[in-house]
Amino acid sequence: MMAMTWQGLLADQRFGKPYTEQHQQGRTPFHKDYDRLIFSSAFRRMGHKTQVHSLSHNDHVHNRLTHSLEVASVGRSLGIQVGHQLQHQAHWPEWIEPHDLGAIVQSACLAHDIGNPPFGHFGESSIRHWFESFAASDGLQQLSSAEQADLLNFEGNAQGLRTLTQLEYHQFKGGMRLTYATLGSFVKYPWLADSAQCERKSKFGALQSEKHILADIAGRLGLIQQGDYQWCRHPLVYLMEAADDICYAIIDLEDGVELGIIDEQDVLELLAPITGPLAVPERTPMIDAYYSTRRLALLRGKVIDYLVQSAAHTFIQQVPRLLTGELEGDLIAHCDPVTQKIIGDAKALAKNRIFLAPERHRTELAAYSVLEKLLDGFVPAALAVVKTATNDAPLSFKAQKHLALMGTHRPTQDNSAYQALCSTMDFIGGMTDNYAVDLARQLSGEMN
Repeated sequence: MMAMTWQGLLADQRFGKPYTEQHQQGRTPFHKDYDRLIFSSAFRRMGHKTQVHSLSHNDHVHNRLTHSLEVASVGRSLGIQVGHQLQHQAHWPEWIEPHDLGAIVQSACLAHDIGNPPFGHFGESSIRHWFESFAASDGLQQLSSAEQADLLNFEGNAQGLRTLTQLEYHQFKGGMRLTYATLGSFVKYPWLADSAQCERKSKFGALQSEKHILADIAGRLGLIQQGDYQWCRHPLVYLMEAADDICYAIIDLEDGVELGIIDEQDVLELLAPITGPLAVPERTPMIDAYYSTRRLALLRGKVIDYLVQSAAHTFIQQVPRLLTGELEGDLIAHCDPVTQKIIGDAKALAKNRIFLAPERHRTELAAYSVLEKLLDGFVPAALAVVKTATNDAPLSFKAQKHLALMGTHRPTQDNSAYQALCSTMDFIGGMTDNYAVDLARQLSGEMN
């Protein structure tokens, strides 16, 4: 049976660079990956992008940046723990220390949401819906079916790979030039939008414009090919995904309590299998103010520690199946019953209470209007540029103004229609929530 090797999976060569860096004492290429991500503008913009609660005025609520930092912290702990248990196995690369494995997972976690558009997952859904309507009116007829699939299934994970390997730092010359190990640990869905896997998972990890990059990453790491432009996951993806699940489940509930959407007692009961039964103190205005989230913050450490230990232990148990690409489902699905129950119940509580809250529906309708306004203006303008290559008709005044706003993302006559739309989504997808709102308001004629 074919199996991947840690020697290949932990490759320290950089994408877009023809040579291998020397390992400096205390700062390996994997630690440099983390630094490159932290200092990037794409990462910085996540400070004004939705995690769950769009356009919240509560400064205590998480955004994409704070969420990613917390996921990276949990991912680092997972990676180090796993590294300590794997380092003495046969065929383990001699250049990899436990903290290197921690740095790889930490960097993948730091980047895991870097391609998300404004308004988070709701933004993704809004963009897909808009392109469905646009395609129905023959707006995408110049694109191949595979290219159309990229837009009809707009996916932050695929946009993230484009951001890391094309858009940041060395534009279209390797992007951030991260190591192959970090990129492989980032690619959660190593297949394309027109694949059978995407039909099953409703997710994909690379656009048609980056399919050669996905193939390069998979080939360098030795990922097992499972179809045309379709590979099994890198084993460390499972640690990144587990770190995200742990934080998503626990932190979403904290935010729900902070915003008054769910009751603290509901969360305490949910966490009781780990923390033991805890009673909320007698309620007074002073106690309510003090205990609003502090009590949960103190319990959070104990809960996360338990879940990290469980996930790391499960990963080690599953290493043979991970290396042959045979593990079904995510890592949490193979953890102990307490871990499965805590994560499952937390997600269910968030789905039933937080995601269905009336105020969330109001902000999502507003967010949809914002994205609709932006797409209505910029997509036709981008396609109009392409048409000028075969049509001498000048661009309309309105199209010229839209294109001027796109700056370095402005498409050219040399672009195909698909390339022009990719550039447009680089521009719109990279916006912060606030910038998208402000720009849509101005395009609607509101001058103040």
